[in-house]
Formats: sequence, structure tokens, C-alpha cells
Amino acid sequence: MREVINTKDDEIAYLRRDSPRHGSDPRVKKVVPDYRVSPPVTHIKSPLSSGGSIEERENEGDNEAAAKDEFNPSSTSGDFSESGKSSERTNSSKWRPLLRRNSSIRSTYSGGSQLEKTDFEVSDATNSREKEGEVSQVAIQYQEAFSGHTSPITKCRYSATGAKIAITSVNGTVRILSSDVAVASSQNATISAGAEVLALEWEHLSDRMLLFGTAERNIKAWNVEAKRVVCDLTTEAMFPRVLDLRCSPTDSVFCCAAASETTTPGEGVHGLGYGSLTIWNMRTWKAMTSLQLGHEPPVMTSVCFNDNGKILAAGATDGKIRIFDLRENLPKIGWPAHAGCAVSCVRFGHDQNSVFSLGADGKIFEWSLHNQGQVLHKANASSYCALPSGTLPRHEFAIGSGGRYVLLTSNTTTAPLYKWGSPLTHKNLEHTSVITSVDRHPSLPMFLTGSSDHSIRVTAVG
Repeated sequence: MREVINTKDDEIAYLRRDSPRHGSDPRVKKVVPDYRVSPPVTHIKSPLSSGGSIEERENEGDNEAAAKDEFNPSSTSGDFSESGKSSERTNSSKWRPLLRRNSSIRSTYSGGSQLEKTDFEVSDATNSREKEGEVSQVAIQYQEAFSGHTSPITKCRYSATGAKIAITSVNGTVRILSSDVAVASSQNATISAGAEVLALEWEHLSDRMLLFGTAERNIKAWNVEAKRVVCDLTTEAMFPRVLDLRCSPTDSVFCCAAASETTTPGEGVHGLGYGSLTIWNMRTWKAMTSLQLGHEPPVMTSVCFNDNGKILAAGATDGKIRIFDLRENLPKIGWPAHAGCAVSCVRFGHDQNSVFSLGADGKIFEWSLHNQGQVLHKANASSYCALPSGTLPRHEFAIGSGGRYVLLTSNTTTAPLYKWGSPLTHKNLEHTSVITSVDRHPSLPMFLTGSSDHSIRVTAVG
């Protein structure tokens, strides 16, 4: 942030400063003209049951029971074999202190110029389910839209300070823009990645470096100040698809989750191929270590660091969450989070004492890291982001800076915004096509949404 915000009025003033209605940036479309007056609360139908609760009405006993089955963290194979009543439950103090400081695959954006219908098609049946139950609309304080992309958005990310945003689209274009939409920055840029971009990540120590990974073995590092690619890395030939990139919040390293290109139907877990996790040094631009995933490693679909950079969480196509201690580069614990389906996305909770996971079935869980297998909260977003079996999951979510809101991508034109722990779903972040990517501002109550309608929207919520 470039300013100190002490009050709500200061915050609104910051959001409104240099508003497009006072400027002339042709890329920006004003969506809500007067954000000082919140729209009235209205009632619409929910995709949930008539009771309106975000908690799953179905019996989740099997999922939670499975999660309580321990894995053998002492196994150096990283295979997390189940071991019944493991004594490791009482030895969680070993890692607990860290919390404190294929062509056959229907992949995310395969097909080159357009998105897979199985992933992003807007279903009339799905939209009709949104008309069941009562929910309250979230109050939008401010909303603006970026235009200019010529193909569907694949990823959108705020920089570490929130001063910049990066956007990728299906045609391999990467754009860097100022998040202060009325200001034309000399660091704005449009980059051709040369291939479909599947992963996007800002360096967490500054706004200087942007990483993006492609479906053709490349990881590129763009220096925002120099306005050029300063490093072009290549993954192992066996794992050409770079599915996720995450930078450490404390060190000059990043983690790359890559996957094989499946050519044999049924190869790998759920026929989705095999995966790798590699830690790279951002000073030498060399691979430091490959984390152990077992003899037949499942695809790691999503990774995230905790706030001190010592723990890495990874979600996989086998439905399990794995926790790695990066001081030893070994898996410490793990549990089955989504029975019978892949994990789409994982994130550490706001207080770093829990891990959130979204499954390909559209169910969201918040898991305790102190009591393995304990579900703290759960929600069912299957009306928005459930995917058919045999599909490599691509849905993601963002947790608001205060931990109050959870925003998800969606198969519909509406991104569901959950007030976590509340019995109501707030949904008001809409596009004209399906929502393909979401992110949250690092310090303000603002969200970024990207859609296959080629647009990006910035929304401040009340």
C-alpha cells in the first residue's frame, strides 16, 4: 500500500481516488457509479438447500473418518501409506511449532483457442439451482472492469503490495497493469508466453518479479522494472505441464507443481497422469530439490506456503492433502480430504492453524492442523464448481485478507462469495460468462475475478 488507511472513510477515499469517472483510461469500465452508497440488501435464491445453511446437509462421516486415518510420516518414500492407529497423532509437536513462525485429459484450457466446454460451459440446470433458498446479497462498495483481452482469462493475480495485477489468457498473453486503474504506469506490459499459460505467481518479497508457467515445459521470470524476461527455465521432459507456481513469503525460492502429458488412457491416479514438486532457487535459477511423492506420484494440483515459509501444503488428484516440512524437504503428515475425487485447490487459513481445501466435487473444508482430520467448517459449492470425473481440476478460491470471506471460481456467471461460518451465501460478483480465476487484495477488502468473457473485475465488498 502506498498510503496509511485508518478509517473506513479513508479506505473509501483511497478506493475512489483518481476514479475513472475523473480520468480517461479506455480500458476501464465503471460498473458501480456511486460506491459510497451500498446497494440495498435483496434476497435471491440460493444453490443450497432451502435452509440456506452453507454446511453440507449430506452425511460427511465417511470423509471425516477417512481423514482421521493416519499416514506414516516416517516413510521416506513420501507415499503416505495408511497405518491405522499411528502414534504420530501424539507426536504432532514435531511440526506444530512451525505453524507459529494427456491428450486424453480434459485439462483446464486444452484446445488452444477456446476453453473446454466440460470445464466452463454455463449450464441452464446449474443456473436454475441458484434459484433455490434464500441468501443475502453482499454489499458492493466499489467495482470496476478491465477490458482489452481478446481471449478467455485463465489466471489473475494481485502483486505482493496490491499495486499491480497480472492477467493471463488462453492465447498465451500475459498482461501487467496498475491496480490503480486511472494511472497509466510505465511498468505496464503485454508479454507473449509462446504457449498456453497455466500458472501465474508474483514474487512475495516485492512487486519486481512475475513468474508464469506454461503447458510446454517453460517457467519464465519477468522483471517488471527492466521490462524483460530475465530467466527462462525448463521442467523435466516427463512433466511438461506447469500447473501451479508458489513463491515463498520469506525466502527467494518457489515451488513448481508439474504434471505429465498423459497419452495412455487410465495412466496415473484417476487416469490423470503423474506429478512432481520441485523447489527452485530464485537467485541462481536452479532446481534445489524434488519433494518425495512416492513410486507412482499423483498430480499435485495446488500448492501453498504458510506465512513463515517453513511448511508447504499440496493437494493432489488422489484426494489427499500432504504437508511438507521444508527444513528437511520431507512429507510430515497427510490425510484424505476428498474421498473419490481430486483436490482442486489448497490454501492456509488466515491464522495459519488450518488448511482450506476445495475438491472436484465442489465441497469446501477447513481442516485443523492441530487435530488431524478434524473439520472446522465446511460448505457445499457443488452447484457452482463441481467437475465430472476424469477432469483435471482447475477451480480455485481466495480467502479475504481478514479471513471473513471465501470467493470461488464458478461454472456459472456468478462467483460465490461465502462469509465463512455464516449460514448465508453472499453472491454478487458476476460476469457475463463463467468465472475462471479469483484472487484477493493482500490488505484491503477487495477481490479480483477473471472470466471467459475476456474481462477482469476489481470489487471492494462491504
